[in-house]
Amino acid sequence: MSSKNKASVGLENIASFAEKIKLLGTIFIRLVQMIIAPLVFSTLVVGIAKMGDMKMVGRVGGKAMAWFISASLISLLLGMVLVNFFAPGKGTTIKLDDTSSASELVENSKGFSLEEFVKHVIPKSLFEALATNEILQIVIFSILFGVALAAFSKKEAKPVLKLLDTVSHVVLKMVTYIMWTAPLGVLGAVASAIAKHGFEVFTLYAKYLGAFFVGILALWVILLTVGYLILGKRLFVLLERIKSPLLIAFSTTSSEAVFPKMVEELERFGCQPKIVSFTLPLGYSFNLDGSMMYMTFASIFIAQVYGIDMSLGEQLTMLLVLMLTSKGVAGVPRASLIVVVATCAMFGIPPEGIALILPIDHFCDMARSMTNVLGNALSTAAIDKWESKSEEQHG
Repeated sequence: MSSKNKASVGLENIASFAEKIKLLGTIFIRLVQMIIAPLVFSTLVVGIAKMGDMKMVGRVGGKAMAWFISASLISLLLGMVLVNFFAPGKGTTIKLDDTSSASELVENSKGFSLEEFVKHVIPKSLFEALATNEILQIVIFSILFGVALAAFSKKEAKPVLKLLDTVSHVVLKMVTYIMWTAPLGVLGAVASAIAKHGFEVFTLYAKYLGAFFVGILALWVILLTVGYLILGKRLFVLLERIKSPLLIAFSTTSSEAVFPKMVEELERFGCQPKIVSFTLPLGYSFNLDGSMMYMTFASIFIAQVYGIDMSLGEQLTMLLVLMLTSKGVAGVPRASLIVVVATCAMFGIPPEGIALILPIDHFCDMARSMTNVLGNALSTAAIDKWESKSEEQHG
């Protein structure tokens, strides 16, 4: 056999190996996609209905939501600006799949109109939305369902709430099982990428992580500056108090794992228990600053890798979509990945691209979980201070 033939056989073998081992990544991605709809529906409905007493959602709720929306928008915008500035995904030859399947969707997205957007947002049928993983439509239905359920008396709503609460816990348990397969998904994704593209893939990871950590650092500077303006020197006391929750979140990559400890430490810091018990759970659904920044960053990075140029309008629309869709899966390990997969599919970006960032997602998750904890501690302490002032004025 000539050396030319040997080379071509070798290339065929490599291509065949890359194709087969990539299946591990494909299985993981499909498992993640499978749980998106039930997870969003059950957690969001339970979260809204458990707020229950709508009288509570008054002055404190208004202040909390104003903080959460502002912080989320700043985080999302920061991610969008930095990923465009550093462009870590541009100029690479690495692709995890053929983009031809997405080209039609990309063409269609160029004719994006208000009518199309409304049709995309408002569900025609819940079952159609669940079957096609239209996450935004599921969010809209879940919000309406949750608000309607909260309007019933506790006794009437209890059976439905208990059922959905159980469903959400079952799905969260499924998330735990699926995350056990993540190392295999990572193995498949990395082995396939290296077999096809050599070690260029590590240059891409270095660029990606470098740009992301600059973003996290910038976000910490913004959050601590705002915290200092509101709390003054008490900010340093707060940081001392939440040192342990920050480290736990960093090592477990779950901001929810530190919830009980956070309640304890914030009350020790001097926050009123009623403010903590209302604002902190709300923050876990609506105020995940690190995750928000990561989501625009990762989604646009995948678009860059596939050579999909998104206009400013499309990027801002994506930002608003992420603002809504991220609310349903708060506190779940790797929830950001689930949201990124769903959002990419919505904007014609191949969701397979998520396999490219899987290998290094753990490092990103450590940083964003820690940032989520900081954001929630600051928001609770700030709202407590404002409430104490208004109670003094009214008292």
